[in-house]
Amino acid sequence: MKSILNFCIKKILASLIILGVSGFALAQSRPIEEGFDYRVLPTAQTLEAKGKVEVLEFFWYGCPHCHDFEPQLDAWVKRQAKDVVVRKVPVAFRDDLLPHSQLFYALESLGKPELHAKVMDAIHVGKKKLLAEAEITDWVVSQGVNREAFTKAFRSFTVTSKARAANQIAQSYRIDGVPTVAIQGRYITSPSITGGSKARAIDVMEHLVNKARKEKR
Repeated sequence: MKSILNFCIKKILASLIILGVSGFALAQSRPIEEGFDYRVLPTAQTLEAKGKVEVLEFFWYGCPHCHDFEPQLDAWVKRQAKDVVVRKVPVAFRDDLLPHSQLFYALESLGKPELHAKVMDAIHVGKKKLLAEAEITDWVVSQGVNREAFTKAFRSFTVTSKARAANQIAQSYRIDGVPTVAIQGRYITSPSITGGSKARAIDVMEHLVNKARKEKR
């Protein structure tokens, strides 16, 4: 009797695994649809990159999902044609998280984009918070950046203004979670929207870029 019960349990588990794999394959193969894979904003947002396809990546350094999605997203960005412009937009859902946004724009102003992924690794692998200015500065200096130059950039009116403006942009796009990708000021998608699949999100992004490209002709 026990052996029969064990056999039945194994059969049920095997069936569940097959159903799970089949469901995933079905989700990946079905047509990309509005409402299931992406949303359309009720009001199209103003584009900065005129004549181009504009892609905005909304992220927060402290978000583990952003860290997890970054390698696939970065690889996708590198494959894009010259008519596609991609901008990263840091989001701080609370005022105490604004230092992360300032860190992003300070590094950008100093021409250090290569440190972007390292910041995420420091937080999610190195377990650093990087929220206090002193800790942020010490870490950036450890990466070979001049302390005085970074401090000046981090505290500058330009950087602090950009950090707050980024939140306003996120509100205009109705961003309620990250990572989220906006395309051509109209279309919104993310791994969470596509059912948790990063691969599906990348496919949807590619679809939406092509869609936007055709619409602007």
